[in-house]
Amino acid sequence: MKPWLFDILACPIDKNFPLKLYIFSYETPAKVFESLLAILINRDINEIEYENIINVSYEGEKIKIQDNLVLEETELVPYLKLIKKSLEELENVYDLSTIANSKQLLNQIRTDIKGVIHNCIKDASKEVLKEIYPELIVINNYKFEIEIKTGILFCSECKRWFPIIDTIPQLLPDEYRDEKIELEFLKTNKNLLDDEFFHQELKPFNLEI
Repeated sequence: MKPWLFDILACPIDKNFPLKLYIFSYETPAKVFESLLAILINRDINEIEYENIINVSYEGEKIKIQDNLVLEETELVPYLKLIKKSLEELENVYDLSTIANSKQLLNQIRTDIKGVIHNCIKDASKEVLKEIYPELIVINNYKFEIEIKTGILFCSECKRWFPIIDTIPQLLPDEYRDEKIELEFLKTNKNLLDDEFFHQELKPFNLEI
């Protein structure tokens, strides 16, 4: 499962949005997170432009942008607001993996990068846009290139949890869920979650604590 999918997933039972995402492991190797952090440090604009992820066009004084997150050409300020909204969804993501760089990157996106985007909305210009290319590249790569291998999607309203197994989110109605397989999955990853998680009235089934 790629993080961008989390931006649009709602609970299939009560339609609550957003869900909470607990990441147990990644299919993406640690060196990829390291390379994304390096982009923020090195800020090599020529190399970033070569990736051709951020597409910019000009109509007179208007600046229009299109990327993997904002698929239609959008003027600069509305574009930045859409990016900020996508970043806000990450407040509901909990990285419980063993990869230190992934945690560092997620925290940096939610704090530093989100702050940069917020400030640029107030002072949007061609020059400012070029300055934040590294941040935009990192956001796009994080959302679309990172692959979550295992985890849980959780609805805080109905208390249903849905496993992510081998990169696939299992968003099934209760009657189609495999209790034996899913409880074994939960038991295997129990040590990654707080005891408080299991003291909720989890549905459709829970471990005996």
